[in-house]
Amino acid sequence: MHRLFKGKRRRSVSSFQIIILSFFVLIMLGTLLLMLPISSNGRGMTSFSDALFTATSATCVTGLIVKDTAAYWSLFGQGVIITLIQIGGMGVITIGLAVMRASGMKIGLWSRSTMQESISAPTVGGMVRLTSFIVKTTVIIELIGAALLFPVFCQDFGVAQGLWYSLFHSVSAFCNAGFDLMGTREQFSSLTSYGGNIYLNCIIMLLIISGGIGFLVWGDLKTHKHRLKHYSLQTKIVLFTTLLLIVLPALYFFLCEYNNMKLSDRIISSFFQSVTTRTAGFNTQDLTHMSESGIAIMVILMLIGGSPGSTAGGMKTVTFAVLFMAAITVFGRRRDVQAFKRRVADDTVRNAGAILFMYIALTMISGTIISRHEGIPLLTCLFETSSAIGTVGLTLGITTKLTLLSKAILMVLMFFGRVGGLTMIYAALPSAGSKNARLPLGTISIG
Repeated sequence: MHRLFKGKRRRSVSSFQIIILSFFVLIMLGTLLLMLPISSNGRGMTSFSDALFTATSATCVTGLIVKDTAAYWSLFGQGVIITLIQIGGMGVITIGLAVMRASGMKIGLWSRSTMQESISAPTVGGMVRLTSFIVKTTVIIELIGAALLFPVFCQDFGVAQGLWYSLFHSVSAFCNAGFDLMGTREQFSSLTSYGGNIYLNCIIMLLIISGGIGFLVWGDLKTHKHRLKHYSLQTKIVLFTTLLLIVLPALYFFLCEYNNMKLSDRIISSFFQSVTTRTAGFNTQDLTHMSESGIAIMVILMLIGGSPGSTAGGMKTVTFAVLFMAAITVFGRRRDVQAFKRRVADDTVRNAGAILFMYIALTMISGTIISRHEGIPLLTCLFETSSAIGTVGLTLGITTKLTLLSKAILMVLMFFGRVGGLTMIYAALPSAGSKNARLPLGTISIG
C-alpha cells in the first residue's frame, strides 16, 4: 500500500482518505462478486442495488439484508459475504499491513500512521506488532468460538454443514456483523429458533463482547493481566462502561419486556438483547413485540455501539462515557473532566460532543426522510437508521420493503458508521494547521 503513493502524491492523500477509499474499493469488489450467477442459489444475476446493499452491510459489519443469506446466496456467495465481514471487521488497513509484513515488504511511517488512524490507537509506535496481535487474536477467538458452536450446529445440520455454520456464525458474532444462516429454517429469522438455548446464547454473547471491547483493550489485558491499577485509562473506561451497558439494559428487558417467559429464558433473553443491541445484530426474540419504550432504549444502545479500535460500530462507549463525565463535571462545577483519578483532555471532550451531534443529526434527518418517503411510523424508521449508522443490523422488518432511495440512505449511514464520523470529516476538510492566533473572547449564555 505504501508504494502506491510516493513523493508529492503520497503527501497529497491523507490517512483518512486512504481509510475511506479502502472500504469503498472493498465494497465495490464485493458487489461485483455478489452479482455473479455463481453467488446466488438460483444461478441468476443479482441486481446491482441488492448486491451493493449486501456488500455494504457485510463490509461495514452491519447485518441489514434485503436477501436472506441462507436462502438466496449460494455457498460461494456466503463465502464472499463472510470474507467481507472478516476484512471489514478487522479493518482493510490492518489486513493490508498484515499482507505486506508477511510478504516481507517494508512498512514505512506513513503506513503506520494510517494504521494508527484506522484503529484509533493513541500513538504510531508499535503498529506492526499490534497488527500481528490483531490478526492472531482474531483467528484464535474465532476458531475457539467455532469449536464451541460446532456441537450445537453439528447436531442440527450434520457434520459438514454444521462446521460451516459454526465458522460462519463465529466470525459474524466476533465481528459484530449479525449475518446468520438460519434462513434454511425460516427466512429472516436470525437466531429466534435458539432463544431457549442457553449454551449457544452464551457463546454468541461472549464472541460479541470479545469483538466489541477493542483490540487495544485486549492488548492491555494481555500485558497487565489481572493488575487492574496498571490498565490504561481507556481500558478502565471501556470495561466499566461496557459492564454498565450490559447489566442496566438487561435489567430493564427482564423487568419490562419479557414477562411472559419462564425464568431461565427470561434471564438469558434479557442479557442477549442487551449485548446484541450494541452493534451485533442477532436477535433471539421477535423485536416487533417490543414496547415503544423498549424500542427507544434499543435505539440509544445502537447509537452508543462498541468501543474504539474494535470490530463494532456506533459512536463508541468511550464517547458516551466522556460526555456523561462532562455532564457530571458541569453539575459539580468542577473545571476538568475526570475519570479514575485522571484528567480527560479538552480536545477529547470536544471530539465526543461533535461525534454525538453528527450521529444524532444524521439519525434524525435520515429517519424523518425515510418516514416521510415510505409512509412508515417515525419510531420504526429511527430504529432502522440507528441500526444502520450504529452498524447493528437489527430491524423491525422494514428493510426488504424499502424503496431504492431509503436503501441508499441506509447504505450511506452504514458506511459512515463503520468508517467513523471524524474520519469522514477529516478526509473531506483540509487541516487547519497550527494557528497560534486566537480571536477575542466573547460570552454567551447556555441553558
